[in-house]
Amino acid sequence: MLGLWALFLSAFGAATLLPLQSEAVLVGLLLRDPQAWATLLLVATLGNVLGSIVNWLLGRAIEHLRDKRWFPFSARQLEHAQQRYQRWGQWSLLLSWMPVIGDPLTLIAGIMREPFWRFVLLVTLAKGGRYIVVAMVTLGWFHTG
Repeated sequence: MLGLWALFLSAFGAATLLPLQSEAVLVGLLLRDPQAWATLLLVATLGNVLGSIVNWLLGRAIEHLRDKRWFPFSARQLEHAQQRYQRWGQWSLLLSWMPVIGDPLTLIAGIMREPFWRFVLLVTLAKGGRYIVVAMVTLGWFHTG
């Protein structure tokens, strides 16, 4: 049970702007108990999507904070990110699994008022898909032949 909590928390934290890695925790747990793959994928995906929802909520609330002195992004950076999101739109959320760009994408989706249901659907597909690939590689489910 402790391993599941560690996986959930690492996946949740990794989806926020915290510099955490959840894949290493997932791989370790998969190697320890390969039969628990479905539960581990569910916990990792749930934690990661919930962390992304936190980013989306922050994005929704950020507009009225952008003029604060401590705000971490310049007006130009924010405008540039919004322009890129407008160019690629909702489909850019399929890249939310990627390191470095994924977390800011989920924040910008909130700023851009991406509908919640569509946000959750696309982010779940992206992040769940990444964990499935990690599990397949870890457990040797790719067969050559």
